[in-house]
Amino acid sequence: MSINATQTTTPILPKDQAAALINSARIRQEMTWASIADRLGTAPVWTTAALLGQHPMSAEQADAVSALLGLGSEVAESLRLQPSRGTDPALMADPTIYRLTEAVSVYGPALKALIHEEFGDGIMSAINFHVDIQRRPDPDGDRVVITLDGKFLDYCW
Repeated sequence: MSINATQTTTPILPKDQAAALINSARIRQEMTWASIADRLGTAPVWTTAALLGQHPMSAEQADAVSALLGLGSEVAESLRLQPSRGTDPALMADPTIYRLTEAVSVYGPALKALIHEEFGDGIMSAINFHVDIQRRPDPDGDRVVITLDGKFLDYCW
């Protein structure tokens, strides 16, 4: 593949801008995040996070998403980049994100104590990690079930 001057002097599309293009195309084509994940053969939560800029995708995955949504190679190029992980501080005011933060704030110390009691001195990895979300019907209103599945990493001194 030969690279021309435009390809070397044009900035790579920032991940947040790629995410906005992906989300717009997804909405306009009436696709769900889960349907995109299904087409890629990847987990819905991981796929959604990747498409929103929190994980890098392989070249094959990035190309497949761009083709699926009718987006250009600049979006695929952005999807392959390593992200700066985390949440924009302005997003922390979103009620769903705020409530998740609140839940960890309230239950985090108890979960930490229980992890230490069950496993010993260490942490749950957020790098070697799986997350899932399910809907559970309930007579008082459907429930959101979030599963956090992280590898235990013991502290080695």
